[in-house]
Amino acid sequence: MKDPYEVLGLSRGASEGDIKAAFRKLGREYHPDRNQGDELATQRFKEINAAYQILSDPQKRAMFDRFGAAGVGGGGGASPFGGMPADFGDLHIDGIFGDLLDALGIRVGERGDLQVEVQLSFEEAAFGCSKKVAYDRVLSCEDCGGSGGAPGSPVGACGACSGRGKVRFQQGVFPIMVERTCGRCEGTGRVVTEPCRSCSGAGLRARKVELEVEIPPGIEPGSTRRLEGRGNTMRGRRAGDLDVLVTVRPHQFFRRVGDNVVCGLPITFAQAVLGDEVEIPTLEGKGTLRVPAGTQPGTTLRIKGKGIPKRVMGGRGDQLVEIQVEIPTNLTERQKLLVEELARELGEGVQPQQRSFLDKLRDLFSG
Repeated sequence: MKDPYEVLGLSRGASEGDIKAAFRKLGREYHPDRNQGDELATQRFKEINAAYQILSDPQKRAMFDRFGAAGVGGGGGASPFGGMPADFGDLHIDGIFGDLLDALGIRVGERGDLQVEVQLSFEEAAFGCSKKVAYDRVLSCEDCGGSGGAPGSPVGACGACSGRGKVRFQQGVFPIMVERTCGRCEGTGRVVTEPCRSCSGAGLRARKVELEVEIPPGIEPGSTRRLEGRGNTMRGRRAGDLDVLVTVRPHQFFRRVGDNVVCGLPITFAQAVLGDEVEIPTLEGKGTLRVPAGTQPGTTLRIKGKGIPKRVMGGRGDQLVEIQVEIPTNLTERQKLLVEELARELGEGVQPQQRSFLDKLRDLFSG
């Protein structure tokens, strides 16, 4: 009989965490899904599973440490541990089975829920779309139909619950007996005698799946779409759910504020003074905007109904255009003279806003 410590590459003083880490590392390396057609890898994976079942169970480990193979029923035979076959009936989600799935590289919550991220463009988030998402999902093994047993192999009654699927235990200090689902057979009342070669007795396999997800108009970054029953399949339970997390790529022109779309619009000094009709980007493409004469830097102009579709009340938000006046630089001598002449015509360049500021400044210092 092979020493389970040697199989997992551990010392006798290995902690529970060390045992789990070694199992997950070796399980990923030798799992049949990653070594299809490799008989040596399949045999090695069975040895790893059997070793983990001994060392992860405090009672079995103590018996092995004290009595060796005889303490856990080890003897002659063809199984990896002599007469002790790998007990795949113990692979339930709350114990070894969860670690087995983790060895596949798939982390499963208690309900089997999963999360996948989908990235949208700014326009896709605004108007909605249909997106394909691909992700790894645990499903029933096709070869054994999810039973965990090799096709045609006999299935025996579970020894832990005598085939009932439930076990009784006393709750608290009072002689009250309660029932719960058997953890060994997961409520089926049956255990396999010969594990399925494809799933190593788990009854489940990880597969890449693709799904079409409908994204509603106006969805916000960080929102999730929950798809019931699209998560990992759980033996004896309903399948978990899939949460689709929405992220949105930044836009070169727009940013979102609630249901409104905000963009900046650079205009020239002359356009700000005299007014103009300018071309602007909108969510639907090119648009036009009338800039009133005398528009000040920092002014926000509003275009009704050109924002994000509202998910609850209907209609759409607005597009807010922030005016940015570009001040000319590197003027020629003639241009400087013209600006100076304009300043004199305007009254030494003092505008109403500036006069108001200067008046407040004089009041401050005169007080």
